[in-house]
Amino acid sequence: MTAYVVFTRERLRSASDMEGYSPGARASFAGHDLQRLAAYGKCETLEGAPIEGAVILSFPTMEAAKAWYDSPEYCEARKHRFLGADYRAFITEGV
Repeated sequence: MTAYVVFTRERLRSASDMEGYSPGARASFAGHDLQRLAAYGKCETLEGAPIEGAVILSFPTMEAAKAWYDSPEYCEARKHRFLGADYRAFITEGV
């Protein structure tokens, strides 16, 4: 069943730390079956606290999504995200 990884950026803390994140995150896609469905396009918060941006990635299965998230390449990239901003991230199965 399709799985979606969803990231919402709640607060940017360091633009310079985030500069190190994007190239590594994109490079981590290599060898993984995923599609970028949304990435920091126009966003309107309907409920809850406002967000600064969102990313939605589609994977064929939960296992494939977890394999990418836990891959050495993405683990290295996300260190920059942890330093640069506050995010909420989750994986959910589709229908």
